[in-house]
Amino acid sequence: MKISRGKLPLSIMVIVICAIAFAGVIFTEDLRALTEEKEKARSAALSDDTIDEDKIDFDPNECSVTKGMWVFNSSIEPPYTDETCPYVDTQMSCAKNGRPDSDYLHWEWQLDDCNLPRFDPVAVLEKLRGKRLMFVGDSLQRGQWQSFVCLVQSHIPPEEKSMNRSRPLSVFSAKGYNATIEFYWAPFLVESNSDLHIVTDTRKRILRIDSISKHAQHWIGVDILVFNTYVWWMSGLRMKSLWGSFANDLEGFEELDAVVAYRLALKTWANWVDSTINPNTTRIFFTTMSPTHMRSADWNHKNGIRCYNETRPVMKRGYWGSGSDKRFMEVVSSVVGRMKVPVNFINITQLSEYRIDGHATVYTEITGEVLTAEEKANPKKYADCIHWCLPGVPDTWNKIFYAYL
Repeated sequence: MKISRGKLPLSIMVIVICAIAFAGVIFTEDLRALTEEKEKARSAALSDDTIDEDKIDFDPNECSVTKGMWVFNSSIEPPYTDETCPYVDTQMSCAKNGRPDSDYLHWEWQLDDCNLPRFDPVAVLEKLRGKRLMFVGDSLQRGQWQSFVCLVQSHIPPEEKSMNRSRPLSVFSAKGYNATIEFYWAPFLVESNSDLHIVTDTRKRILRIDSISKHAQHWIGVDILVFNTYVWWMSGLRMKSLWGSFANDLEGFEELDAVVAYRLALKTWANWVDSTINPNTTRIFFTTMSPTHMRSADWNHKNGIRCYNETRPVMKRGYWGSGSDKRFMEVVSSVVGRMKVPVNFINITQLSEYRIDGHATVYTEITGEVLTAEEKANPKKYADCIHWCLPGVPDTWNKIFYAYL
């Protein structure tokens, strides 16, 4: 067949075009595969199993847990779920309660200058061998306790673990390690009329800000104590404080500025610690305030409804909303600064401030029942922007706690 210069028969041109197209598909697939490999490599580089050689190993004296950023890592798998861990309260079982998105599970807190160590459940259990660890505080502290239990429980055979839940003390036992991880309910740390049966009307809550022995008798002999108290103090500008016994028909109380009452209560707690705790046998930790996210205008979402439907953290460095009252943080700092017994802060406030996406919102319960579809459709009334989903943000709190342990 004679072919003219500069021309190709139609059949050959079709073959050439098809070959080029096929090569293009191969190239596109190769490029896509290469891109996926790069994404996997990037995710692996972000994984907390990978050490950033430009950063130093975590040292509490050198590293600030408040200076960092939330990095999205799609390769992260939660260490547990609200299905695999039987100890997560319905209040915080967001996925089980119908939360449709899951991105909130794939953010990790990375420090600017240091490598935050990976939470090692086996190392934790060895650290706790023969010891009692107790979290003391409110429902947010209970969430941190549940997170801690869920992070370690899967590494314990079923026959060697048990849970006994009651008010005020709940105890998870790791029998093979002769260890317990406990939670003690004391929302104000000092005695109050909401210690056993919660007084839902905040105007009727009364504290004995100079009395702590009723609770503290349960803390004696514990090897590691983790305290917290904040959100219950935010129920109003003033708190009813009683001097004396509750037996006197709740008479004799006076209303104090909430910050003043908080300072007096923290001093009562600090005096007990200093006069009772032997720092050679007991370690004391204090979890700083857990932010609430009730005003979407704080993060410039003017048409938002509290934290409802938020799916990403605030990415503005140093963001601070109205749900964290620095006056209370300063009280803790000043009281602890005068104590004789060393207290380690688990400083969760700044890193949690960013996480407007991590709350239970409408995927929670009220009065023991999961919200109905009708209630979920009314986030203005029902969205919980105080408590956190589990798994979720409290797992990072415990990762920091582990770094200090």
